[in-house]
Amino acid sequence: MNPEWIGYAAAVLTTAAYVPQAVKVFKEKHTSSLSLVTYLFITTGIGLWFIYGVMLGSPSLMLANGTSFVLALGILLMKIKHG
Repeated sequence: MNPEWIGYAAAVLTTAAYVPQAVKVFKEKHTSSLSLVTYLFITTGIGLWFIYGVMLGSPSLMLANGTSFVLALGILLMKIKHG
């Protein structure tokens, strides 16, 4: 089995985990229960994982972390705007 397929499976699962939170935040514009520090750290970490994926040339890392970065950044920006 190609290890990249495990990466794609992980990408789908971990990225999908952000979707319900992002939908809820964008729909309700309510972020008081979310931690600003947590989303600062997680967004920065995901951004670094994306860069790491680019440096390795790993499509699964780039796909997962690029998508997760956009979702986490959206949540972070909503937290800053509506927090």
